[in-house]
Amino acid sequence: MPERIAIVLAAGEGTRMASNTPKVLHRIGGRTLLAHVLDAVRGAGIGRVAVVLGPDRDDVAAEVRRTTPESEVFVQHDRRGTAHAVLAARKTIERGGDVLIVYGDTPLLRSETLRELIEAANDNAVAVLGFRPADPAGYGRLLVQDGELVAIREERDANSEEKKVDLCNAGAMALSGKHALALLDRVKDDNAKREFYLTDVVALARADKLKSVVREATEEEVMGVNDKPQLAAAEAALQNRLREQAMKAGATLVAPETVHFAADTRLARDVVVEPYVVFGPGVVVEEGAVIRSFSHLEGAHVGAGASVGPYARLRPGTKLGPKARIGNFVETKAAEIGAGAKANHLTYLGDATVGANANVGAGTITCNYDGIDKFKTEIGDGAFVGSNSALVAPVKIGDGAYVASGSVITGNVPPNALGVGRARQVNKEGWADDFRAHKGKKGAGGHD
Repeated sequence: MPERIAIVLAAGEGTRMASNTPKVLHRIGGRTLLAHVLDAVRGAGIGRVAVVLGPDRDDVAAEVRRTTPESEVFVQHDRRGTAHAVLAARKTIERGGDVLIVYGDTPLLRSETLRELIEAANDNAVAVLGFRPADPAGYGRLLVQDGELVAIREERDANSEEKKVDLCNAGAMALSGKHALALLDRVKDDNAKREFYLTDVVALARADKLKSVVREATEEEVMGVNDKPQLAAAEAALQNRLREQAMKAGATLVAPETVHFAADTRLARDVVVEPYVVFGPGVVVEEGAVIRSFSHLEGAHVGAGASVGPYARLRPGTKLGPKARIGNFVETKAAEIGAGAKANHLTYLGDATVGANANVGAGTITCNYDGIDKFKTEIGDGAFVGSNSALVAPVKIGDGAYVASGSVITGNVPPNALGVGRARQVNKEGWADDFRAHKGKKGAGGHD
């Protein structure tokens, strides 16, 4: 069987977005709209993908290369309608195979829906994705007779009876590989805008006594994004989907509506997420871990049974071992925290490794940056770093070593040694009485 083809139309300008960023590069769930669509296409098992861009859109082409390097990129130089855009990828269509056509601004499409749509093109010339909106006003109607799609009628052309139809055109379509080019090449620009409309292939197929059918999706799934309010609505819908998936997989979300996910967040069974947690891209949380309130995680791997927060920030490159503890107002970056290790409060660990069962006291920082380069701090197994210490990288704290509170450590501390890096304390007897007397003589006033 010939390989299936997907053509993703991403040439829209998105002028209503009020942004310098192309519409398809806006993000929901930490991922561009276009990346969501490409991911759904891959999930549908479609082997070849072509993306059609507008002219001078190197930024969109770069996103295609980043997300799906195997995809082909074509440019629609003249904006002459949707069928014209599809034919910009003629070279891909000519290789054969059923053709799926989707739009790059519909990020909530599911792979299962796209798979069903293109499979419908096996036995039919055309398969169109439809939906039943709460308010069909403004949408093209799908006119079905005896299970066959006989026409797509734009609302401006529909009669009073046709306007009562609540089955509407969602835009996505699949064409049989045997008929795709023949239908597309016969689309004419005989309309007010002088454009080539993809929807005309239904009438052309019917004229050839070929069958067209409809496959349905929910209104939410086919939601398009054309402005910032719609972008926010798509984000909200995606978040609800991701929360439901996480809970069905066994995670506990104490207040689901307050938790924000990235599209690729992965929570294992029996993970507990307290209210007001944000997951950025690239987070994996293993079984039984607890993410406490007001924490922010991005590019982090949290081990089984570990505890994060409240008010913790895990930045990219963070890896927490099993039962490690990162507490309130602790920030980590490119840091590997060993099994059972603890940094319970007010600490920064950047470009660091912390050994198993080590303890890092409050107010400790790894001084990892000299303004030009980054350097690494290594804290050994079972080491104890006292509060308010500064570890000036590159530096190693050996296994079982102690660092005295308030130290500035600039050299390695051997295993099981005590590192002290602070000035010796000096007490001046009677100094406070003399100081207050001196202030009094000067007549300095004060208030409680």
